[in-house]
Amino acid sequence: MKTVTRVKLLPTPDQASALECTLRTVNEAACWVSGIAFERGVPREYELRKHTYAELKARGLGAQAAQHVIKKVCDAYTVLKANIRAGNLGRPGSKPRIKAGSKPVTFRPEAAQPFDDRCLSWQLEKRTVSIWTTSGRLRGVRFACSPDALETLRSYRKGESDLIRRDGAFYLIATCDVPETPLNENPAGFLGVDLGIVNIAATSDGTRHAGRGLNRHRKRQADLRRKLQAKGTKSAKRLLKKRARKEARYAADVNHRISKSIVTTAWGHLPAEGWGSTSRGVALEDLSGIRERVRLRKDQRTSLHSWSFHQLGAFIAYKAKRAGVPLVYVDPAYTSRQCCECGHIDRKNRPNQSEFTCRACGVTMHADLNGSRNIAARGAVAWTAGRQSCVPEPA
Repeated sequence: MKTVTRVKLLPTPDQASALECTLRTVNEAACWVSGIAFERGVPREYELRKHTYAELKARGLGAQAAQHVIKKVCDAYTVLKANIRAGNLGRPGSKPRIKAGSKPVTFRPEAAQPFDDRCLSWQLEKRTVSIWTTSGRLRGVRFACSPDALETLRSYRKGESDLIRRDGAFYLIATCDVPETPLNENPAGFLGVDLGIVNIAATSDGTRHAGRGLNRHRKRQADLRRKLQAKGTKSAKRLLKKRARKEARYAADVNHRISKSIVTTAWGHLPAEGWGSTSRGVALEDLSGIRERVRLRKDQRTSLHSWSFHQLGAFIAYKAKRAGVPLVYVDPAYTSRQCCECGHIDRKNRPNQSEFTCRACGVTMHADLNGSRNIAARGAVAWTAGRQSCVPEPA
């Protein structure tokens, strides 16, 4: 399983200047290559190399760096085409779609640049790296990371590493190939997870991860940004820059803790060998496209568009894969209106956000608990329907 590990570089002032110059140079070169690719109808990588490689070398790029710049440009156009084909940039004829396809792809001066093992080597015991720059090879560039990240790098690092600059600091994002745990093919049921805004996640076991703290944090950050932007002084702008992405980092930390709790609960306490009776799968709602489908009042739109359900789902997915826990996605239609006891569906079953009362059988419970149990039941059905038949073929 491919994962990434991020480490923070601690360069000296001279090393930092060389790294900054390198990123600026390679991204300026990438913008130039992108213009050539756009003019020639985005040819294949081999053909694009014939038109650009000599000029990249003349700009001071090494052989491997020039190859990576060309590949980066080709990958960017591949992603653009995939987004257009998937409708992520609007319908045919829409302004965003026309704008995206009418000009070359551009790269920020601090955009990530890939380095392979020829351009970058790691000295893990010394916690230093040796990296190629336009000013020559930099040796002994120190980095900092957690002990777990260092062990992951030592055991599983494989492939390219990306150099990025963010908020004045340099980072290396290394690709690690972590072996997967064998998937549990016979889970003892499924743990349903109902995602929401008031409660970030509610499980069919009755656990609710409240979103009150995260929502308060987002409101405080929005109020502070509003005040600083209205003030407009140099110190206010410096503080805005300093606090950039603070909300995103906080939300990611919350989602990491929630996803770890959910996967650990489903995984259960297992014996030394084999799977125990408590090991279950995880069932999630397929919420793709929900922002386009849902219509809300203006005062509710901020909450919806800052709802990081996709990130939480991605965290649950890779943690489940790493632990060997089955994961299925189910249709979320009517999970909040259907009774998990009798199956009766009625809009009136949910009189308010937190309460569920079945009009048919009279059962009463928290609405998120009812929804998560419906998701768990659908997950079990989807898993059974998706498994291959083990019945031997007739002779």
